[in-house]
Amino acid sequence: MTVYYAVYGLLLALARLVRRGPAYWLALVGLTLFAGLRYWVGCDFSGYLNNWELMRGATLPVAFAFSEPAHWALIILLQGWGFAYTHLLLVAAIIFFAGFHALARRQPHPMAMLALAFPVLIINMPMSGIRQAEAIGLMCLAFNAFVDRAVVRYVAFVLLAALFHGSAMVFLALAPFIRLRFSFRNALLGLVLLAPGLWLMAQSGAADTAISRYVGTGIDAAGAAFRLLILVLSGAAYLWKIRPLWREAFPADYKLVTIGAWMMVAFFALFPISSVIGDRFGYYLIPLQLVIFARLPYLPGLPNRKLWIAAPWVLLSLVFVVWTTLSGHFHQCYVPYQMGIYEG
Repeated sequence: MTVYYAVYGLLLALARLVRRGPAYWLALVGLTLFAGLRYWVGCDFSGYLNNWELMRGATLPVAFAFSEPAHWALIILLQGWGFAYTHLLLVAAIIFFAGFHALARRQPHPMAMLALAFPVLIINMPMSGIRQAEAIGLMCLAFNAFVDRAVVRYVAFVLLAALFHGSAMVFLALAPFIRLRFSFRNALLGLVLLAPGLWLMAQSGAADTAISRYVGTGIDAAGAAFRLLILVLSGAAYLWKIRPLWREAFPADYKLVTIGAWMMVAFFALFPISSVIGDRFGYYLIPLQLVIFARLPYLPGLPNRKLWIAAPWVLLSLVFVVWTTLSGHFHQCYVPYQMGIYEG
């Protein structure tokens, strides 16, 4: 467990000292290797190993017999090129961090984005849920396309993300807002555009699987309620205090961040149904949450400035310490940390 504290402590120190440059690149590459070269670390390790073995000798067309075929196609290609199972984890980490970097580099303080991402997003995604990690990396590229008002590029990245994890399909609903004003009428248009994606999810069985596993079963992902609550509170704080200041200081991505904040708050409705489902969708919004957190020091006119700036760091650090100290899930899945190549 000490290694996680050491990595987080180093990231905090770097975030205090530098914004970008060689230290940022070293941290980015180091985290990619830390996540991608883990050996029997992460609750997904054995599950994705089973997927790897399942595809032994398969040809590429077989991938399209499964939902989310990009994951299966990637396995078949890597096996065909003679790579080991660990390389699947490494490729997933590269996709995640490449996308996250594309979003972070547009921020005033990319190093802060990396440090803030470590306690929740990095440990839970590229170090555990690699299919969704790949989808989140691609969604970071989609968010950039949204800000650039590039509709085709946005839709392409969302669809590509959905080929790795079907849940990304819901973000098709945001496409109309790239060119149109954020309004109730346009929100309805977004839902109409989302309908084909939801139909495809239903046809693949992904929705039925999620409902049968998580709705009314009492199953709760480790820390899901806490992660979801932080997301809800983050969105509410933005809408309550930060939004008018953001409109003036950062007009380019005001629409995207505001829509993201409303989605964060809306996840509150999922608490009575399933915190797990809310948690799974919530991970896609954590990059936008981190954009808000990392830009607070650069927001003119922010009242109680020091309190607002310190709050995200204190809150995420507290969650990290409590989780790593008290969670049996963390100790079962992440301790001890080991690095190596699994040749299977």
